[in-house]
Amino acid sequence: MFKRHPLNPLITTHSFNPSRPDFEIVGTFNAGATTYNGEVLLLVRVAERPVQTDPDVVLCPYLEDDGELILKPFSRADERYDTSDSRLVVDRHTGATLLTSISHIRLARSQDGVHFQGEHQPWLSPTPPYENFGAEDARVTQIDDIYYVNYSAVSAHGISTALASTTDFKTANRLGIIFPPANRDMTLFPQRINGQYVAYHRPMPSGFGRLNIWIATSPDLVHWGEHQIVMQASNDGWDSGRIGGGAPPVWTEKGWLSIYHAADHQNRYCLGAFLTPLDEPGRIIAHSPKPILTPEAPYETNGFFSNVVFTCGSILQGDLLRVYYGASDQVMALAEASVNDVLASLEPVS
Repeated sequence: MFKRHPLNPLITTHSFNPSRPDFEIVGTFNAGATTYNGEVLLLVRVAERPVQTDPDVVLCPYLEDDGELILKPFSRADERYDTSDSRLVVDRHTGATLLTSISHIRLARSQDGVHFQGEHQPWLSPTPPYENFGAEDARVTQIDDIYYVNYSAVSAHGISTALASTTDFKTANRLGIIFPPANRDMTLFPQRINGQYVAYHRPMPSGFGRLNIWIATSPDLVHWGEHQIVMQASNDGWDSGRIGGGAPPVWTEKGWLSIYHAADHQNRYCLGAFLTPLDEPGRIIAHSPKPILTPEAPYETNGFFSNVVFTCGSILQGDLLRVYYGASDQVMALAEASVNDVLASLEPVS
């Protein structure tokens, strides 16, 4: 039911300039989406790495706690380190991991939601001590006159969820870490429900448990409790590896519609959808039995990390649901569908 926009990909690594002359952009993806002053805004994750001059050496950028940028070299021939994944370097003995790029959040603006103009400077740069490896995968939710931006804060301490707010997209008020490691894929509801702020989030347990979608409530957006599982990964199939929040929930007359992501055990990422009552966001009443969007187009099946469609934002305009999504951890694309068609495709949950 979703149709890819014929101009896809809408944003590529050429849409922005690197933040430093010695860096190159390797990914512009996983953008939050909203509207502001008649424009469509995307809060794009821009992943940069040092310009590689030696093919036998991998440089991993990160920030020291004092803010100094470090470029740590690793020889591909050094058997102490696993450099097989283009995204990271892993110490085989200790398991310590460094990323081969460092991400920040950049704004892109559009009058029609299709043709975007990228801004030249980062809107939100990583800040020590909990973002030494980057600020990633922003999602933006408007509540009254304030836009709340949650994102993944990545450091040697783990992956946590941080929150910032803005009223003008010029300045950002950092509210700090709201879900400690390991946690990501938070989606915030655009209004209070039963007097509380509500969010989905995805803890990342090790040893026990699976990567499932949880719900939590808060009186002030900073202190969160009443954690419960909302949806669990399946035992096999397209959503057996992990599931997590995608775009922030969308209000419809039939309930809250959530577009989420799922991956199988081969790390093939697809999108799905589920519906909850307006007053019970923790209870799923309908869901998509099969993916609503799968990696098929060349820019989805081949890229920095192939076979990925991953959304952090959507915009509902009348009956038109516009889902902005990252493809292959490299570019931004758009898929559109009638929201009523999406709702009609969902199967009731008994």
